Amino acid sequence: MAIQRYEPYREMISLRDAMNSLLQDSFVRPLSMLGEGNAMMLPLDVVEDENEFIVKASMPGVRPEDVHITVHGNDVTMRGEIKADEEKQDSHYHIRERRYGMFQRTVSLTTPISPDKAQAHFENGVLTLTLPKAEEAKPKEIRIGARSQGGTQAQVGGKSQAGGQMQGTGQAQPQTAQASTSS
Repeated sequence: MAIQRYEPYREMISLRDAMNSLLQDSFVRPLSMLGEGNAMMLPLDVVEDENEFIVKASMPGVRPEDVHITVHGNDVTMRGEIKADEEKQDSHYHIRERRYGMFQRTVSLTTPISPDKAQAHFENGVLTLTLPKAEEAKPKEIRIGARSQGGTQAQVGGKSQAGGQMQGTGQAQPQTAQASTSS
């Protein structure tokens, strides 16, 4: 039996190689495209402005009639299926990376939408949903009315309500304290 000299760096290099192998396997395979089970995950962009949400979903190889969109409360669900090409019996694959099968993606929006006014457009493998916000979710402006003699009045949504110490001009006015000095 031969005696081997102890080299502590040899073990660290093998640990580094093991970590590199682990990380490379994780990042090279597109595992982020897989959802639960074998279902595929749809890549999305969701943009919000004052009046609506715009959702863009990449769906290459999907026919528009194979996509189903449902709205339930604040949740929008897109589901469908990418069908596999028929395999010929006398051929075999060298590389097969394209995904086939069912996909589903649910997006929870921050405010309610009006599904009756929603629009869907499909072009070049990109589904674009325009989802207008519900009227009750849109920002409302509160106007401040003029100050009356008997107290302060504030206009809130067209109705006059008595207020505490609101200024009638809508601008903050500095309050000055006067101190009396006696000698």
